[in-house]
Amino acid sequence: MSANKDKITDAVVKSLPVPAKGNRITYDAEVKGFGVRVTAAGARSFVLNYRTKAGRERRYTIGSFPEWKATAARIEAAELKKRVDRGEDPMADVEADREAPTVADLCTRYTDEHLPKKRENSRVSDEANIRLYILPELKHRKVAEVTFSDIDGLHRKVTKDGKPIAANRVVALCSKMFALAIRWGWRTDNPAKGIERNPETKRNRYATGDELGRLTEALAAHDDQQAANAIRLLLLTGARKGEVLGARWDQLDLAAGVWTKPGATTKQKTDHRVPLSAPTRQLLVEMRAEAEKQAQKKGREVSDYVLPGRGGVGHREDIKNDWRVLRKVAGLGDVRIHDLRHTYASVLASAGLSLPIIGALLGHTNPATTQRYAHLFDDPLRAATERVGAVVMPTAPKAEVVPIKGGA
Repeated sequence: MSANKDKITDAVVKSLPVPAKGNRITYDAEVKGFGVRVTAAGARSFVLNYRTKAGRERRYTIGSFPEWKATAARIEAAELKKRVDRGEDPMADVEADREAPTVADLCTRYTDEHLPKKRENSRVSDEANIRLYILPELKHRKVAEVTFSDIDGLHRKVTKDGKPIAANRVVALCSKMFALAIRWGWRTDNPAKGIERNPETKRNRYATGDELGRLTEALAAHDDQQAANAIRLLLLTGARKGEVLGARWDQLDLAAGVWTKPGATTKQKTDHRVPLSAPTRQLLVEMRAEAEKQAQKKGREVSDYVLPGRGGVGHREDIKNDWRVLRKVAGLGDVRIHDLRHTYASVLASAGLSLPIIGALLGHTNPATTQRYAHLFDDPLRAATERVGAVVMPTAPKAEVVPIKGGA
């Protein structure tokens, strides 16, 4: 509903009556299409009616009174009319901004399109970080409006909550999502680049010989022998948990003693061919025989997976609860499942095998990743140099190694 035209001033705006329902627009006598709208709730705002070059009628809300004064609103209306004369559509910009993707939209697309390409553990971690940290803070923000300060503030907030490592992972996830946003044309830069991360110390926890002995006994007595076999395979191969749980019989050549892990299942995304030790092959032969026995008893085909899921469908998803029980029974303290991989590497290093060989067995593509085990060469190197000493000076007593105080 509209009223007769009059020159709009602040005094006029204040004096306009409130309609019984809906809204009423009073137009300005000087600037065509410029007016003030009054709603039944008493709200007053300045508007501009215009027609686009294509003939479409539009109404643009300039702003509310008294935040906007009549004089400033009239000047703004005149500027908007100039834009319309140039063929622009001011409302199109408003609509584009209103429909622009939010961080919630970015998280949804990332989850739908990118997460399925990642390993299971990475998917679970990303989903948790999105749910716990990113969405609560940024979900309503437009992707194009997120700033470096926003991401830096999120990193500091998670850090302040006592989770410095999680804070680093959140920033890494944001960086990946905004890199994809650039690819999708949602923005032109990455606001997560350059965030200073919290220092991280690489974990170097390995199971000792005594701990391995206790774990072996606990595995033999464990109720769920499928879970026990999964852990035995982790210890025997140094493979990642996801690789073991997802292993298929067609990846294993038990006659040749080789496990070929397809690139889709490995962290480095390349096929990884590793030899299997005699004990590993023996364990797998026994597992295969048991699988065939159970399949025959139940009248069905042997599962494609070495560690099938319930009912023979898919593969086993996790051994977290079993590990918690076994760790307690064996008295392993803070040893995690992934530390079994480190334990495998530490045994190889302590036996004097070179870092390149260890890296090849573990599937490392970056030598720096394997370098974390370098300190474990101290014992075999000391033993080797003692042998030289025994040859050169056979009558010399064995020297006691005393740490040098103060260091040099």
